[in-house]
Amino acid sequence: MTTMATRALSQAARTATSRAGASRGFSVLTATEEFPGLPSTSPAPKKGSVSSVTTLPSGLTVVTENASLTSTVALTYPNAGSSNEGPTEGGAALANRYLSFKSGSGLSSALIMRSLEDVGASPFSSAGRRGATVGFTAARENAAFVAPLLVTECSFEKWDVKEAQKLAGIESGEATSNAQVSLTDQIYAAAYGAQSSFGRSYYASGASRPSVMSFRERAYTLNGAVLAATGISDHEAFVRMVEDEFPAPAPGAEAAASVTSGYMGGEARLSAPSTGYAHVALAFEGPTSGPVSNVLKHCLNMSGASAFAAPGIMGVYGGSAPGDALATVDALSKAVGVAPSADVVAKAKAAAKAEALMALDGGSKSLADAMTASILDSCGFSAKALAESYDSVSADDVSKAYSAMLKSELSLAAVGDISSVPYHATIAGRFA
Repeated sequence: MTTMATRALSQAARTATSRAGASRGFSVLTATEEFPGLPSTSPAPKKGSVSSVTTLPSGLTVVTENASLTSTVALTYPNAGSSNEGPTEGGAALANRYLSFKSGSGLSSALIMRSLEDVGASPFSSAGRRGATVGFTAARENAAFVAPLLVTECSFEKWDVKEAQKLAGIESGEATSNAQVSLTDQIYAAAYGAQSSFGRSYYASGASRPSVMSFRERAYTLNGAVLAATGISDHEAFVRMVEDEFPAPAPGAEAAASVTSGYMGGEARLSAPSTGYAHVALAFEGPTSGPVSNVLKHCLNMSGASAFAAPGIMGVYGGSAPGDALATVDALSKAVGVAPSADVVAKAKAAAKAEALMALDGGSKSLADAMTASILDSCGFSAKALAESYDSVSADDVSKAYSAMLKSELSLAAVGDISSVPYHATIAGRFA
C-alpha cells in the first residue's frame, strides 16, 4: 500500500512539472511585458557631470551642471561682504544676511517662505568678509520654479529690518565669545590694519536702518554676481528662465566696486586672562594662485602645524596653557621655517587635489560652492580643469611661493591669556 502511494505521488509530480514546462514553453512575453516596472538588469552606465557657463548682458554669470540628484541654486554677490562696507556701514553686511527671503517685490516674507516650503526647498544664506550668498536646495524639477525668489527686491519693512538687526546682534555676541573667531579677526587686523576694509571685523553690530539699506542697494546687484545651479538638465532653458524672471539692471548700472586692501603685516593682541588659554597665529602674505596656495597650506600641515589659507593670506595657528605659549610660538615658527622638500610637495599636491575634487562629490551644496569659487577665481568651471590646475603645480612653483611668503612681513595675532606670548619684533627676527 505504501508502494502504491509513493508511485501515485511520483506520477503527480511528473505531471505538474510537465505542465509547468509546457506553459513556459508557450510564453511569448518578455520579462518587462510580463512584469511592468521591473528594473533593468543592464542599466545604462552613469554619465559624468557636464557643466555649462553663460554670462548674461546684465553681468550675471550662470553656471550649471547636470548630474546631481538634487538641485542647489546659489546666488553669490562677491562685493556684499564686510570688506565693502563704507565708513558708516559697520555691521551692514551681517544684518543684510538676515534680510534674505524677507518681504520684497510685492511678496510678504510668509508667502516667500511658504512658496519654498511647498516644493520642499531648504533655504540658506551666508556672508563674510568677501561676499554674501543666498540660495536653496530642492528637487531638480522644482529648482527653476522658485529660483526667482532669490532676487526679490527687498522692501525693508520695519519689522524685517528690526528682526535682522536683532539676529545680527545675537550672532555678533556669540562670535565675540568664540576664541577661534576672535583669533581670525585679530589676524586680519594684524595683516591689513585694524581700520582697513579687510581688517575690520565682519561681526560688527549696531548697523542703522539707513546703512543697511544703502549697503544692500549698492552691493546686492546682479552685475558681477554668480548664479550656480546643480542638477540642471537643460542649461539653455535655465538661462532663458533667468533672463525672463530675474530683474533687468537699471540703465547704466555698474557692478559694485570691489575693495582691495594691501597686505601690511603687524601685530594684534586681545587679552582675556580669564580664559586660562593662549591662542596664537602667525601669518604671511599668501600666493595669488588658489591651487598653489592650497598645496602650500598642506605643506605647512605636514610640517606639524595647523595651517590656514585664504585669498592673500596664509599661516599657522596653535594654542596652549598660558605658561607654554612660548613653546607654542617656537613650534609654529619651526614649522613655517622649514622649506618643503620635493617629497613633501608631492604629497601635499596629492592631498590638495583630492580635497578639491572631494568637494565636488560632497553633496549638491558643496558642489555649488565649488562652482562659484571656480568662476570667481578663473571665470570657468569643470572637474577636469580643476584637476589639471593642481597637476600643473610644480615643486618649483611651491618653492617660489614659499620664498615669497617668508619675504613678506610677519603678522602675529594672540588671544586669551597672552602674558607669555612674545611680541612681534622678537618673532619676526626669526624669519629675517
